[in-house]
Amino acid sequence: MLTLIKNGNVVTSSETFVSDILIEDEIIKAIGKFDEKIADVVIDATGKYVMPGAIDAHTHMELRQSEKFTSVDDFYTGTVAAACGGTTTIIDHIAFGPAGCNLHYSIDRYKELAEKSAIDYSFHGVIQHVDDEIIKELENIVENEGIISFKAYSTYGFPTTDEGFYRILQSMKKTGGVLTVHCENHEITNYLQKKFVQEGKTEPIYHALSRPNNAESETVGRLIQLSELADDSNLYIVHTSAKESIDQIKLAREKGLKNLKVETCPQYLLLTDDCYKKENDEGLKYMMAPPLRKKEDNEVLWTALQDGTVDVIATDHCPFYFSEKLEGKGNFTKAPGGAPGVEERVRLIFTYGVCKNKISVNKFVELMCENPARIFGMYPQKGTIMPNADADIMIIDDKVSEKLKQVNLHSACDYTPYEDFEVSCKIDCVLSRGKIVYQDGHFKGEKGYGKFVHRKPVK
Repeated sequence: MLTLIKNGNVVTSSETFVSDILIEDEIIKAIGKFDEKIADVVIDATGKYVMPGAIDAHTHMELRQSEKFTSVDDFYTGTVAAACGGTTTIIDHIAFGPAGCNLHYSIDRYKELAEKSAIDYSFHGVIQHVDDEIIKELENIVENEGIISFKAYSTYGFPTTDEGFYRILQSMKKTGGVLTVHCENHEITNYLQKKFVQEGKTEPIYHALSRPNNAESETVGRLIQLSELADDSNLYIVHTSAKESIDQIKLAREKGLKNLKVETCPQYLLLTDDCYKKENDEGLKYMMAPPLRKKEDNEVLWTALQDGTVDVIATDHCPFYFSEKLEGKGNFTKAPGGAPGVEERVRLIFTYGVCKNKISVNKFVELMCENPARIFGMYPQKGTIMPNADADIMIIDDKVSEKLKQVNLHSACDYTPYEDFEVSCKIDCVLSRGKIVYQDGHFKGEKGYGKFVHRKPVK
């Protein structure tokens, strides 16, 4: 089948031009000018932006956070929300398995969970302990199974030691894999949490105070040192939130490290810790780690996006019902951590980035589409508009303004952190591998359409 997108403002990371895009089945066949009579389906994109489908490199669908809490979006509802927000590929961070399990334990489980995905997907594996067998298994997966990125944590239930991080980074250097890391100092954050609770300081704001900027930046700096020790191995810092972390990253870039990559999220660009002070327990909606920070941190991150210090904007989409968040009433440590955002991301960053002249429209495509594809071994199959790439495309109309409302979103979550945020655009149409999955305000995809993306090592 031939689909023709006509007269759109085609945007890549390097240029913007008016053109048609001819799609044959799932692939972009050609870019140029074509007679619409040749096509089975014609989409008029006159006056609208035509961009690669966005890639969300950090989601948590069906994440079992504890015996009590599992994130409320599964791989169907979560990917429907993603598609309706312009995202055509997700890379999901796999949840912990039982203590002592191998790497395949959770990967195999997630392959089953993701079969209902409405868009394409891949996974970041999870590392809970490090020994010779885990390293051997890790290298085999990276080299042969299309999962080239793994996550290790500096905190939570299975904090990785410096020796463990170093061994993983050595392995990633050898194989072309990518280590992604949640960076917070485990001992400091745990100490402060316990201290505040013992002192009766249990309101949501103490969540932020128990996870200070330096608890993040100390670990960012330490991981950078370890990656340098491992011969500039592929290191990716997830959900960077603190200005002090940006200082550490800039120092590393000045020293010449080329394989350090950095992610932030809309919440760390647009929200502050004032949210924790909201009345009627609303502050509990914003329980996430790292926590929301100050306006100054927001501005430093925007500048870091402009100058290339930060490479990717993802979401860390990990939603829970407000009733579940209320478990933290009277003790912030009891609330599940995470918030929705997979559908809101594209419109928020286009509005508060592109429309506010904080980033160009080409930088927008670089951050949301091309960079995550390059970093995680999917480019040029994903992340760009060129012949032979997958026909993953979002069309944005920048002549429509509206307020974000939870009732108009598609996540299973019953709130959005961005309620009543003004957005200066709408998602007009989204194609996933040539199939229209969202158009005119309606999801048009289907459960199980998404395919696993077999990614290639990055060397």
